[in-house]
Amino acid sequence: MIPTSLNAWVATPEIFLLCSACIVLLFDLFVSESRKQVTYLLTLLVLALTAVLTIQSLQQGLMLAANGASPARYAFSNMYVADPVADFAKIGMVLGVALVLIYGRGYAQERGIFKGELFTLTLFSLLGMMVMASATNFLTLYVGLELLSLAIYALVAMPRNNVRSTEAAMKYFVLGALASGMLLYGLSMLYGATGSLDIYEVASRIIRGEANPMLVTFGTVFVVTGIGFKLGAVPFHMWVPDVYEGAPTLLAQLIGSAPKLAAFVFVLRLLGHGLAALGPDWGAMLIIMAVLSLVIGNLAAIAQKNIKRMLAYSTISHMGFVLLGFLVYNAVGYAASFFYVMTYVITAAASFGLLMLMSRSGFECENIDDFKGLNKRNPWYALMMLMVMFSMAGIPAFVGFFAKLSVLRALVGSGFTWLAIVAVVFSLIGAFYYLRVVKVMYFDEPEADAPVAVGNLDAQLILSANCLLLLALGVFPNQLLTALSYAVKLSMASAAGMMLQ
Repeated sequence: MIPTSLNAWVATPEIFLLCSACIVLLFDLFVSESRKQVTYLLTLLVLALTAVLTIQSLQQGLMLAANGASPARYAFSNMYVADPVADFAKIGMVLGVALVLIYGRGYAQERGIFKGELFTLTLFSLLGMMVMASATNFLTLYVGLELLSLAIYALVAMPRNNVRSTEAAMKYFVLGALASGMLLYGLSMLYGATGSLDIYEVASRIIRGEANPMLVTFGTVFVVTGIGFKLGAVPFHMWVPDVYEGAPTLLAQLIGSAPKLAAFVFVLRLLGHGLAALGPDWGAMLIIMAVLSLVIGNLAAIAQKNIKRMLAYSTISHMGFVLLGFLVYNAVGYAASFFYVMTYVITAAASFGLLMLMSRSGFECENIDDFKGLNKRNPWYALMMLMVMFSMAGIPAFVGFFAKLSVLRALVGSGFTWLAIVAVVFSLIGAFYYLRVVKVMYFDEPEADAPVAVGNLDAQLILSANCLLLLALGVFPNQLLTALSYAVKLSMASAAGMMLQ
């Protein structure tokens, strides 16, 4: 274990991000409304430096593993861990948040939300995600979750004169508070059953039979319920379509991308580590949630005319796939889910980025009909949207196909063939609404002959690289999948070692 004097070094990325967010908050007070671009650039610099510190932490962990030592570095009385899974997830989170700000710069300026609150609350939401990823104690898990949630509640309500945004924020807040209460109640039951808040100590006492079995079972039910809400899985999905539709597209991208990585690590710590001995119990609940998410998510998306609602139901179906990986109960399944979430964050960022680039002052690109004849108006935008839709549909040569394939292989390899068949069937059904967007772009006549407005050049270039990355990762998926699999195995080994202490 790292000595107490070195706690700060282990948590350097989070400490730096916290101090930087406070500096950005104070700095913005002295910046005029016309010069918010300076705050924006400072925020991007903070994100870049946070990524550098996280990469250094990852390199340190991998070096320890190469030398035969544990890559997990614990701090703050074992309430915090820096391990390869957390570091990989944090890198993805920082990238996801940076893409939100880059793609949404012009969009936010036109809608009057390009303000200091946007930057500081976004940084604090990222801090909450990073705390969640490194938490090994119920308290730190919950603190990270609430820091993330409260920041996003406020962000969704930023357009104060927009009735839809205010309504979406209220729904999100009320349902989020209910889910947080259920999760906290479940965690308190686990504490009462085991007498510990430490995830590894809870797991150890359950394995040794020192926990109250009834309290553990009921606590697990409430914990899985809270997890289902945070992932947006059925039957806890009711907030997702309304929030995606009501929130500004910039914030819909934030909700639908980076936090999914935090939620994945959250589930891995709680279920894969802390409650691993109860796999059959929470696995039965996850089967129901996963199958219902695939069924309802894909079928409901077909009926949508608003593309943001369509992407919301699409997210629900994708979270069903993520949950399927956890049913394998081993590192192979967890790694498949990790790969799926990581690639989904990149894909979701591109989809919302395109919506923002096509929007302009007084016009919100949010209906599927807005894409009619896009190939004639802007062939490059149409091609990028095609790449995104093909990747989400799981068409070969794009990374979405290999993400689905990795989960299906893990299921079949563990005897869940019937679940793999269900997933394939509803993926084929889901391909319909993705291909419908492609059909509208390439085969329908445009409603307006005017070319699509050209957005910021930097956003266009990065969005183009983002979409091409979907193809590159589809052609060469093994590098990322192997790295994430190795990280998950190291994390599982470190967790097993802590349980034996």
